[in-house]
Amino acid sequence: MKRLALTVIALLLAAPAQADTLVDNVNGITLDKDGKVVRFTGMVIGTDGKVKQLLDRKDKRPERPDFKEDGKGRTLIPGMIDAHGHLMGLGLSLMLLDLSDTRSLAEAQAAIKKYADENPELPWIIGRGWNQEKWGLGRFPTAADLDAVVPDRPVWLERVDGHAGWANSAAMTAAKITAATKAPEGGRIEMTDGKPAGVFVDAAVALIDSAKPKPLARDLDRAFLAAQQQLLAQGITAIADMGTTIQEWQAYRRAGDKHQLAIRILSYGGDIDNMALIAGPGPTPWLYDDKLRMVGVKLYLDGALGSRGAWLKAPYADAPGQKGLPLLTPAQLRNKMVRASMDKFQVAIHAIGDAANAEALDAITDLTADLPGERRWRIEHAQIVDPADIPRFAKLGVIASMQPIHQPSDRLMAEARLGPDRLKGAYAWRSMENAGVRLAFGSDVPVESANPFPGIAAAISRTDAQGQPFGGWHPEEAVSRETALDGFTRSAAYAAFAEDRLGTLMPGMRADFLIVDTDLLLASPEDIRKMVPLETWIGGYRYYKKGG
Repeated sequence: MKRLALTVIALLLAAPAQADTLVDNVNGITLDKDGKVVRFTGMVIGTDGKVKQLLDRKDKRPERPDFKEDGKGRTLIPGMIDAHGHLMGLGLSLMLLDLSDTRSLAEAQAAIKKYADENPELPWIIGRGWNQEKWGLGRFPTAADLDAVVPDRPVWLERVDGHAGWANSAAMTAAKITAATKAPEGGRIEMTDGKPAGVFVDAAVALIDSAKPKPLARDLDRAFLAAQQQLLAQGITAIADMGTTIQEWQAYRRAGDKHQLAIRILSYGGDIDNMALIAGPGPTPWLYDDKLRMVGVKLYLDGALGSRGAWLKAPYADAPGQKGLPLLTPAQLRNKMVRASMDKFQVAIHAIGDAANAEALDAITDLTADLPGERRWRIEHAQIVDPADIPRFAKLGVIASMQPIHQPSDRLMAEARLGPDRLKGAYAWRSMENAGVRLAFGSDVPVESANPFPGIAAAISRTDAQGQPFGGWHPEEAVSRETALDGFTRSAAYAAFAEDRLGTLMPGMRADFLIVDTDLLLASPEDIRKMVPLETWIGGYRYYKKGG
């Protein structure tokens, strides 16, 4: 918390730049507006926090810059834009029980018991990050598994993908869950011997969520600052916040009012109600010197592969009776899309399974003729797509907002869920690119780490942190370094209607950049995976310095 306090003080002291800044002696790399690589050795930043000039080795430097930064020959790249994350989810995960590193049920149980013993004042034990696939459990965990370590208080733990929750008996009692409780449409209650077993999938999560204590405003403020500090250290200068609630938006506004807002937040409301509460009749203007804007709305069409909530065209290979769960009817989806689009909100549709992606594309096809103008429809994740549907993305101008780091994390699970014959359209970045689809890359934080460099390494190699599998998983779907960089910068900005100010370091753009010690376009996947920002600058200000 000491470092968090120092970060807050630094932000409070930050004021608009009053003088030109020269950042010189760098191995500068950016993309221009057309995605072509531009190299430079110096950069002049104006008093407005925008790039004023890129300098080559032969170009004359300003004689008396008011501030000069010697890059010492290190590499300067645009700030990373996470095209799909959950900002407050990250912050809260840093404050609550985190099970993402547990490797077995027994290890998770030990962590839960330790956390409960260390926090006797908490009325509920709340956390996230469990993954039965990573544990090699072969089944969902149960309430009995939790009761064995915490029998006296409610326990509620969100799965790593956010599409399922695990409750103990006390939590189910608090939520009045009985054998007679029915799952809501779009949800599933796992059952054992005719009774709820303790795991609630997709829409059924709300049955427990509604009973747990809600975070207070001060909790959200603290969570935001913790998340921002971590993102700055990881080189994230902007993030598309997918599913913003009115309470979260108010926390961002409080941070802006107190001059504590450093990163840029491109907000998508959590369904229509939050969109309307936050922004009213249309997308908000840019606030706090281009730090905050509500752009659109996030709609959920299906769940996730891990909980078998992703909506598939054919049954799961490892659960023949299940095809996943559509969370909206065709009429509901189209009504929400029309409602948002009529007020010029951009629509981002969560679709993981091939059936969900096909339905999202069908809905876009149905509505495009009646909703003229540049909509920039987004499909979030697009993980499992029927190869026959890939050209439809390009034809309809749909942005594929994908998370490269999901591929190494999900590889074995995807093989089990789908079987070998249905993997051709899985995490198909190169096929999308070849079809002319615009790719925006992100992390889905806190499902995965927001660190963009392992994501870039995965995008170009199709391997995990150990370099496995040798040669890459379906290596024909790997993309170039330039495409990977574009997905985390220029195209991520385009995907949120922010390309007029973010995503490149060309003159007139916001001076959001990183100083790193590796040339991203020349390094091996292994070296890229190890990259860490030495400095993070936003709007011409250095907000983070490694070790500083």
